[in-house]
Amino acid sequence: MSLIAIASPDAPAAIGPYSQAIVHNGIVYCSGQIPLDPESGEMKAVTIEEQTHQVMKNLQAVLETAGSGLSGIIRTTIYLQNLENFAKVNEVYASYLSKPYPARATVEVSKLPRASLVEIDAIARLL
Repeated sequence: MSLIAIASPDAPAAIGPYSQAIVHNGIVYCSGQIPLDPESGEMKAVTIEEQTHQVMKNLQAVLETAGSGLSGIIRTTIYLQNLENFAKVNEVYASYLSKPYPARATVEVSKLPRASLVEIDAIARLL
């Protein structure tokens, strides 16, 4: 089967040589989303909560363009610049999802693109 590149107008454009997502064999592989505003391409969110909300909205836009949605997520990886923000991110993240929750890994990293505090990628099934 072929690879289908996804480009949602409702999510920030890729800032490098990658696709927002690739669909293959009924699975959507989403690139990591950082809290860029889709209209301006700039980071307007400041707090970790605001940034996490924007990341989840960006992921949702990409997934919906691909023919999936947040309810189709199978697995995510959350990258945090500071693991002390885990509880705050977890609270926002959980507000976008429902049971059964996706499998997930959360890791602390030294830096993220554009000095973001959080980045999330996802693997989802088509709905």
